[in-house]
Amino acid sequence: MPDPLFPTLVAGAAKEALRFGDHVLTYDELAAVAGGLARELPPGRVAVWATPTVHTSVAVVAALLAGVPAVPLNPKIGERELAHILADSEPALVLAEPGADLPAGLAALPHRDISLSGGKALVADEPDPESPALIVYTSGTTGPPKGVVLPRRALATTLDALEDAWGWTADDVLVHALPLFHVHGLILGILGPLRRGGSVRHLGRFSTEGVARELAAGATMLFGVPTMYHRIAGEVGSDAALADALKRARLLVSGSAALPVCDHQLITAATGQQVVERYGMTETLMNTSVRADGEHKPGTVGVPLRGVELRLVGDAGEVVEDVETVGEIQVRGPNLFTEYLNRPDATAAAFDGGWFRTGDMATRDTDGYVKIVGRKATDLIKSGGYKIGAGEIENALLEHPGVAEAAVTGEPDDDLGERIVAWIVPSGEPPAADELADHVAKLLAPHKRPRVVRYLDALPRNDMGKVMKRALGA
Repeated sequence: MPDPLFPTLVAGAAKEALRFGDHVLTYDELAAVAGGLARELPPGRVAVWATPTVHTSVAVVAALLAGVPAVPLNPKIGERELAHILADSEPALVLAEPGADLPAGLAALPHRDISLSGGKALVADEPDPESPALIVYTSGTTGPPKGVVLPRRALATTLDALEDAWGWTADDVLVHALPLFHVHGLILGILGPLRRGGSVRHLGRFSTEGVARELAAGATMLFGVPTMYHRIAGEVGSDAALADALKRARLLVSGSAALPVCDHQLITAATGQQVVERYGMTETLMNTSVRADGEHKPGTVGVPLRGVELRLVGDAGEVVEDVETVGEIQVRGPNLFTEYLNRPDATAAAFDGGWFRTGDMATRDTDGYVKIVGRKATDLIKSGGYKIGAGEIENALLEHPGVAEAAVTGEPDDDLGERIVAWIVPSGEPPAADELADHVAKLLAPHKRPRVVRYLDALPRNDMGKVMKRALGA
């Protein structure tokens, strides 16, 4: 029989498992309430209204205990996207916290409130490792969202590889404030501590005060996205309590998008801590990470995790062997998804033999550290015969004192093929376009300077803090 996904939950323990504000559940209590719910779940699939609450965590754990695939729903989802996901995944039931304000699109679906009391631990055989655990929908940037079918095998493999890379143990207490409808917040941030037998404290809403409070009160790890670490970087130099709390942390992890090098430097200067970056996708879960016991190289996402094979592939399909040469990341390993739900065409197109085409462009250095330069579709700019990654230009722009936020895209140019466009949120009086172009040319190379500069009040971002560059183009 396969090993259980959550050994401590099966064995039982009086230690704290989940804390969301005043809601605290020990492993024994979580086993009881999730086990009771698991007994009542219908066959098929269940949708989970994934608010950042302990109720969402209980619902997902219950589905995993029952062997019923869970479909997390973003509470900010729009009508059209919700209708597509429900028609595509056909859940038999929606689970939600009591009193949740559910949209009209869910009215036709049977609904059940998630209770935090009563119940009895479920004693059942562990489902097959290849059976679906979660169906997580992509952001749908190139069409309707696709349902990524993640098997139990992928969850266990990726979390155990992170145990190896980060020295993650049952003694670790994780603090985060990430959404629970996505891989980062749900799988890494909730299921990760539960698989290790550790604890997680969710802030509900991110604040530097909350981070400082929990790290000062015994939390050992912090997971965040770059927008959160940017807030920390902006405050840590003048906030002694925040700096002292961060110094106590065993591990600070950033993911879901690249963390600017300048933010790395500000945090390290104030705390002595070096933020670890990792790289993953919904379809692959985690692929690479800077190891806790390895060399930290800001601006890179580390080396392949245990069990993950990674290669870079050029435009003609050739494997890129040269150091610092750009290629598309392709990966294979037990961390990969099974399929796109109801989309055999898209599943087949996503693979090159047994290798998954990530669409992310990167280089590797002599030590094998991966540096992502951007998405193939939006972040690789071909200008004047050069392949230029938007990420390095964004990092250079952020080193200018007049730049608070920056995004870089390409647009058609009759002479260059594409010209580099910088989208800038100024930190005060907007710096002149020529000044920014000269700044980039000095730090990088003249052909990487922006030819056009556009100023914005804010960059369009999704719920994970990623800049939506297609919205900039529109």
